[in-house]
Amino acid sequence: MTYTAKPVGENRYRESLGRYFEDFQVGDVYEHRPGRTINEADNSWFTLLTMNTHPLHFDHEYAKHTEFGKPLVNSAFTLSVVVGMSVSDTSQKAIANLGWDKIKLTAPVFVGDTIYSDSEVLDKRESKSRPHQGIVTVKTRGLKADGTVFMSYERSFLVPFRGHGIEDKAGY
Repeated sequence: MTYTAKPVGENRYRESLGRYFEDFQVGDVYEHRPGRTINEADNSWFTLLTMNTHPLHFDHEYAKHTEFGKPLVNSAFTLSVVVGMSVSDTSQKAIANLGWDKIKLTAPVFVGDTIYSDSEVLDKRESKSRPHQGIVTVKTRGLKADGTVFMSYERSFLVPFRGHGIEDKAGY
């Protein structure tokens, strides 16, 4: 993650995370840390909060009769965690998410799995309609601790040029 500490007073600094448009280079890969071990409450709460009534996520008796033999972690939860892991490295300074594409779920995730993620910069271009901003596209993968890729997706977001972000304008 790109981290800077901006002086805001005598012996006082404010942290700043994320990247400006100029900091992204096509082909760079960012490994996002820390990882996250998924627990039972994560899966149950998220599943019930989002009104997903499929018993495969929260009914152990039902799940033991499936090919997995135990509950699966809700894939919308793992997508949310993987996106969250990537923010400080990719979109902390973003103005807006522009979209997700090619979301693929390639392996199951279970309670107790520790997951990580990484993002590769696929493309970047200056915005045609917004001066001092650019569009960055990354491919992000979710990986289990053993290296198994369980998810991937592409995401595009709008990022300011250096000197044109909220931090620069508002003194944030």
